[in-house]
This record gives sequence, structure tokens and C-alpha cells, in this order.
Amino acid sequence: MLVDVKVPELSESVAEATLVTWHKKAGEKVERSENLIDIETDKVVMELPAPNAGVLKVIHKQDGATVVSGEVIAVIDTEASADESKEDTEDIKPITDVHLKSSPMSADKDIAAKNESHAGSTLMPAARRLIDENNMKSSEVANIKGSGLGGRILKEDVQAALTSKTGNIVENAPQSASQPEEKLQSSAQQPMQSFNQSSTSRKDRRVPMSRLRQTIAQRLVESQSTAAILTTFNEVNMQAVIDLRTRYKVPFEKEHGVKLGFMSFFVKAVVAALKKYPIINASVEGTDIVYHDYYDIGIAVSSPRGLVVPVIRNADQLTLAGIEKQISDFANRAQEGKLTLEELSGGTFSITNGGVFGSMLSTPIINPPQSAILGIHATKDRPVVENGQIVIRPMNYLALSYDHRIIDGRDAVLSLVAMKEALEYPVSPLLES
Repeated sequence: MLVDVKVPELSESVAEATLVTWHKKAGEKVERSENLIDIETDKVVMELPAPNAGVLKVIHKQDGATVVSGEVIAVIDTEASADESKEDTEDIKPITDVHLKSSPMSADKDIAAKNESHAGSTLMPAARRLIDENNMKSSEVANIKGSGLGGRILKEDVQAALTSKTGNIVENAPQSASQPEEKLQSSAQQPMQSFNQSSTSRKDRRVPMSRLRQTIAQRLVESQSTAAILTTFNEVNMQAVIDLRTRYKVPFEKEHGVKLGFMSFFVKAVVAALKKYPIINASVEGTDIVYHDYYDIGIAVSSPRGLVVPVIRNADQLTLAGIEKQISDFANRAQEGKLTLEELSGGTFSITNGGVFGSMLSTPIINPPQSAILGIHATKDRPVVENGQIVIRPMNYLALSYDHRIIDGRDAVLSLVAMKEALEYPVSPLLES
């Protein structure tokens, strides 16, 4: 029986996804629930498990392809053996393949580089891009021998063909076609050109943005262009928090099974300030201001794919231990790429911590549709004045960026002062239930 492998249902906010890496090849045996391929959306990378055991009969969509919910990307034969399937799949091409047909009407730069395959060999996406970028002729493409499975032409095959043709190592980007070669080879530039030709270490690498990075870029530009962002600063003496943490970290970890960090104190301080100044927790929808009577706090977490912001729901109802457990869980699963779309959606306010990387000060950008974000930084011993005396205290600079369209400077400054006071006079973990 043939079973279709389909893209799982994506969330309403995700229109499409990208196939990242197939872990199986056509003709190979697969087990039920075994991960076949990683699928990247603009928020997470998901694993797609095999719906049935059998043999991967054909792959319709290759690495790098853009797909939508429910789209068929492969077929599993539940009754075939791996050996039989390998023979059967040699002549199977992806459903997107288009075969090159030479024509007397073709120009030197014909459609060969834009087709999915040629002369019965499938062009992989990266190879096709490199052919397009270097304006290769159909006759040149036809002579490329594919080293991939089933004769598939890989990027490395195209690079080898270009290197053989020009004598220069080719990465991705060609010389701009708008600059004639004779102009670049003027007598005034000959010495420098000779030096560059002899230096094989000077190479450029062109790497496509991941879908997550594209989304981050789009949202940051959107935030800067649609909100009136202003940042206010303050400093906080972290001595009281440090003393509490030092005193209770051992019994806290024994009782709750999680370390007592600093971020839970910042979350508590933020919630206290948002309750006093609800406008900081609000958002803009058209000409309306939407006040949120709940406190969903996004915590920026670094992951191998970039910065992600999982959300602690109803943070006002959690103890320090409850907050620390969620943050620890988010951090671990962010490294493994296992955060869900739901965990990365929503949020009424965000916290970003550049201090873990050593940042002293920054102006964080608001995460739309939120109206404010708190940036915290590295805690350092600094000289401050107390009662007319210069003393050394562990100081942290706080930065609150806010949307001036709905938040006045007064509320922004006072809310940051409220956060400062909550951190300088924190509640003992022993007083929480």
C-alpha cells in the first residue's frame, strides 16, 4: 500500500514552511514514527515522523523546497522491501522535475538553468541557483555529471564544472554581469588582479537566510517603522537579590529541583510594575488600545537558529520556583529545537538579557504587537554614592523601550522605577507558597 507523507497542519499565523534536511533517501527503509525530515517555519523547526513503516518510495520535494499545510512531499510503500524499492526508484523523478529540451530557437542563455532537471538528471536547488548566478549555457549544463543519488546534480558538481572552465575556485556569487570584463582588466588594475588570482584564501560565501532569520528581520523592521520607539534608562543595585540568592540557592534547589537564578526576580519585578501601570502591558490595534488583564511575559532565549522568545503564561500566578522551572525548560528545548509554535506565540511584554553576553547597555526593540520591552545587562561592581560616601555596589543598567504612541514618558519612567524598587527590595523565597 502506498501512503502519502504530508506536511502537518501549520498554525494560522504560519502560511508556509521550508524543508530543511531529509534524513532518509528514496529506497531506504523507514520505521513508523521515525523522523523523516526537519521542517522549518518562521518560528520553530519541527520533525515530521513517518506515518507508517515501509520503504520511502519517492521524494517529491527536496531540501530547501517551500511547502504548505497538507502538501504531499513523499510516498511510503508499506509492502515493498528496501532492495526492490531502490531499483524501482532509479527512474522516478520528483513531481516538480522539468526536462530540458533543446530547441533551435534557444538563445545562449536559455532556460536550462531554471529547470529542475536536464538530460534525465535532477538539479538540486543549490546547484540550480549556482547555475543561474553564473549564467551557464545549456550546452555547459548538459555536460555536468551528477554525483548525487540517482545521478542528481549537486552544488559541488556545478562548482567543479565552473572551476574547470575558468581555472578559479567558485563559491556562489559570480562576477556582476553589469561590469564588463575588459573594464575590470584595465592596466591600472593588473597588479592587484594578479595578487587576487594567486590568493585562494580570499573567498566569499553566500548563505541563504533561514526562515526564522527572515522573520526576525521583517518583524524588527516592522517594529521600527510602525511604532514610535523611545528608551528610558535606570540603574539598580543588585546586592539584595545577590544576597538572597546566595543564602537560599542550596535549599531552594533541594526543595524545587531547579536552580535559583536571577531572571525569576526580574520577571517578578516586571509583573509588579505592570500591575501598577497597565498601559505598559497594553497593545495597539488600529485606533484602539487593548489592555491585557493577564501577564504573559516573553523571555528572549538564544538558540542555534537565532533568538526565540517563548512566553511564560500567567506569570503573576507563578512562584519564583515556577518561573525558574519554565525558563530552564525553555532554554533546554530551545537548544534542541523543540519549542512549539504555541509557546512562541502571544505575550504582552518581553524581557531580553544582553548581560549574559557581557552587554553593558543597549536599546532593545519592541516585539510587535507589544508596546514595551525590558533590556537587562551585565551586573558589574561600580562606584556609587550612598549617604555622601563613594561605595562599590553590584549595579545593573535597565533599559525600557516603549511605544510613545500610547505610553507617555511619565508612565514609562515610573514603571521602570517600580521595577528598580522591586529588585532592590525583593521578597524572600521562603515567603512564597
